[in-house]
Amino acid sequence: MKNAETPAVKVVLYGAMSSLGSALMAELLRRQHEVIAILDDLTALAPRPGLRTKTGDLFDLERVNQSVAGSSAVICLLDAPGLPFSSDHVERSVVLGPVEQVLAVDALVDGLQAANVSRLFLVGDFAVLDEPDVDDRLQRHAAEEILEAVQSSPLHWTLVNAPHGVAGLTIEHFSQVGGNLEPGLAEPLERLNRVAVGIADELRLNLHVGQHVNFVAASAP
Repeated sequence: MKNAETPAVKVVLYGAMSSLGSALMAELLRRQHEVIAILDDLTALAPRPGLRTKTGDLFDLERVNQSVAGSSAVICLLDAPGLPFSSDHVERSVVLGPVEQVLAVDALVDGLQAANVSRLFLVGDFAVLDEPDVDDRLQRHAAEEILEAVQSSPLHWTLVNAPHGVAGLTIEHFSQVGGNLEPGLAEPLERLNRVAVGIADELRLNLHVGQHVNFVAASAP
């Protein structure tokens, strides 16, 4: 039952089918937020209270505008497989490359402004911003372009370092954190859940606006 005095928080999520996306959906729903997952396949997620699905195109300003209109915040997992975009030539499971990530962020920034939505979380390979000697110059350049795009916008943005995901983890796994888990899943579930909780706390408390953060705790020795 939702507290009638609690203002509705509507969060649009790009990348819902990834392991971190699943963790975020579980955590946001646990907090009685409404989650709108932007998908290519609207039947990919089983119905559950508080969860809606919509189609979209991450590279189209107008489609982004339509997808995020009326929301409180947008979370985009740039390294998630299956991000929604219109293409007959690319597999749905494809992960965006650095150049495509920059184009997607450009559309997001413009689309959010058109929809009067100000809060944006971008999760991706932003650790390269703190590594001047990184070998992947293309990824570093893309991260710098993304940082410049959000810095020059009026959005209330936060960049989050992407944790390592685990294929096959679903919202059901994260809805039973602490329960009976398959062997080997406890550590990645806890790690991803910790990041999801951190992002949800950032959203609730409006922390680290205009900053680059890392929620991934060091592994135990």
